[in-house]
Amino acid sequence: MSERLSVRKTYKLFIGGAFPRSESGRTVIVNDAKGRLLANAARASRKDVRDAVVAARKAQSGWAARTGYNRGQILYRIAEMLEGRRGQFVEELRDTGLGKAAAAAEVDAAIDRWVWYAGWADKIAQVTGSANAVSGPFFNFSTPEPTGVVGVVAPDSPLLGLVSVIAPVIVTGNTAVVVASEPGPLPAITLAEVLATSDVPGGVVNLLTGHRAELAPWLASHQDVNAIDLAGAPDDLAADCARAAADNLKRVRRPAAGDWTADPGTARMTAFLETKTVWHPVGV
Repeated sequence: MSERLSVRKTYKLFIGGAFPRSESGRTVIVNDAKGRLLANAARASRKDVRDAVVAARKAQSGWAARTGYNRGQILYRIAEMLEGRRGQFVEELRDTGLGKAAAAAEVDAAIDRWVWYAGWADKIAQVTGSANAVSGPFFNFSTPEPTGVVGVVAPDSPLLGLVSVIAPVIVTGNTAVVVASEPGPLPAITLAEVLATSDVPGGVVNLLTGHRAELAPWLASHQDVNAIDLAGAPDDLAADCARAAADNLKRVRRPAAGDWTADPGTARMTAFLETKTVWHPVGV
């Protein structure tokens, strides 16, 4: 009996909860650390960026309107599903060149970090909001609100880095358009499969594969993107994106290299929160 042939997959984009092909029909070859073919992945285009932003904008108001408790439960469910596919993530990270122990450690750290952010969903408002002292018969409250649609250039840490930039964006009610790691996109695609079968609404997270230098500037200059995280952009690309983002005064987060490997903190969540202050008469 002849040996079975491997089924080589062509992975698609993740936009609006569905898996479309790139509108251009282009693909990129994904190789392992030894240069062997693993799969083909869709090469997203400018049109795909626009479609992803439309999907993120459509989903944002509904996602922000959910209670923090509900968002937290959805994120916990995603963590459970990540745990269930732990072995697959470990193998995909080993294909990027990590040893077995290092790959397992990164997957475990990514799951733990997702759980950590899930726990903040119904607490961040209490930590960042306040009741302000005023002189007069009024109550004065400051409360956090999501910025809106956030573009993310993911770092090349294929899973821990990806979780570290997606989770703090969506836990606070934002939606995300993510440009996945260019040399190691398979963990991002597997994460998309997890999201598609979880309770997270379509459009809350949209994942694009392809060339960062081609996609990130269009994301940074898009007039309906409210903020951008340049965690995975090299210095020259980050500078170009920051200039493009200035056209509509977009909020830009440009962390230091390796920022995602540090212990998580509230700064990643507050980076994409706005503060709304309201006055309310006493006795009304």
